[in-house]
Amino acid sequence: MNDRTIRNLGRRAILQASAQGLCGLLVARSFASRLALAGASLPPVVARPAAAAKACIVLYLNGGPSHIDTFDPKPGAPTGGPFKAIATRARGLRLSQHLPQLAEQADKIAVVRGLASKEGNHQRAQYMLHTGYAPNPTVVHPALGAWTSKLLGDPNADLPSFISISGPSAQAGILGVEHGPFVVPRAGAIPENAGLALGVSDTRFARRVAGLDVIERQLDRETSDPLVAGRRAVYAKAIRLMRSPHLRAFDLSEEPAATRAAYGDSDFGRGCLTARRMIESGVNFVEVVLDGWDTHQNNFARVKDLSAQLDPALASLLRDLAQRGLLASTLVFCTGDFGRTPKINGNEGRDHFPGASFAVLAGGGIRGGIVHGETDADGANVVRDPTVVPDLFATVVKQLGIDLDTEAFSAAGRPVKVTDHGIPVAALVA
Repeated sequence: MNDRTIRNLGRRAILQASAQGLCGLLVARSFASRLALAGASLPPVVARPAAAAKACIVLYLNGGPSHIDTFDPKPGAPTGGPFKAIATRARGLRLSQHLPQLAEQADKIAVVRGLASKEGNHQRAQYMLHTGYAPNPTVVHPALGAWTSKLLGDPNADLPSFISISGPSAQAGILGVEHGPFVVPRAGAIPENAGLALGVSDTRFARRVAGLDVIERQLDRETSDPLVAGRRAVYAKAIRLMRSPHLRAFDLSEEPAATRAAYGDSDFGRGCLTARRMIESGVNFVEVVLDGWDTHQNNFARVKDLSAQLDPALASLLRDLAQRGLLASTLVFCTGDFGRTPKINGNEGRDHFPGASFAVLAGGGIRGGIVHGETDADGANVVRDPTVVPDLFATVVKQLGIDLDTEAFSAAGRPVKVTDHGIPVAALVA
């Protein structure tokens, strides 16, 4: 996203200066300035609906991928471009020629070809595809990962409930900073600053933590500011992470060389492999970002290169989760900002096109080997079974066992539901 650099400023300095390795402060620093509406409360949960999925992995294609050049090919059409379409293991489902490994796993996926939105601006579209809501200046809606952290996460777990790899994802909004994403800029190794600083012993570190706790408790008593409680929760999570035996789950050197190669020699491939390891370690929500899909120029060469990263990573993730018995309880969700224009512009590119896009779902009770929705011969109009973003979100939320009527309240008392009046898409559910 365009504000990625801003959101990650000062990470190392904050961690080293404040607690000599409190890596969770990345979350607090990223979002504290935007939590004027923090202090949300949730009604007590009496019972959760039956959940097919216990965890969710989002693969976010940042910038807006062309639906026509990936999951909704139109070979031979004037708008179709040079790519061919290939058959898959799913009857009637054809994909771009540059997704051959995923074609072999197509019996596991549901492809939504009629995803429609009104948001054609990157920032607004990214907000909607992370929260299920159009941006509104009066409230900061929680990301899907934040809802998952709040409602499904274990507050005493030693790994974060919401992890974002290669991108900052979206914020927790009114749910509070403690439910924001733990950001891993690059996957493959244990996060930086997760150990004690040079010259700081366990005893010295414990004294520093105790001193900080005295200050924070006093500040909490004097202000009753929900940001204080959120910050204290972030510190506690960071300390648990530093001391956790599960920290090694971030270290991909433990994986066989053949497994690492299968996911692809790319940051995205390593991110997807890390996501699998996080799910195995009990994390509820992981997002992995693949940037670069804003292809106004040189679309076809760029999509070919990006597909070469997406294809092995997603295919290997689905295969590994299935082989480990985790796919049934893990919902995998792949999408991007919006689609791209059927018309090819003068720079061999495609422009923003929110009217028709795609999403790919797998696992977590989702039907495999199906296509839902259809666009016309040019890929310009949805002609059958359109799906709007709130309905897609409602489908995911329901599969995670979250009640669609769940609400949180801003500091001003404004109720915000987990979905924007979304209705689950029954055709996608097994």
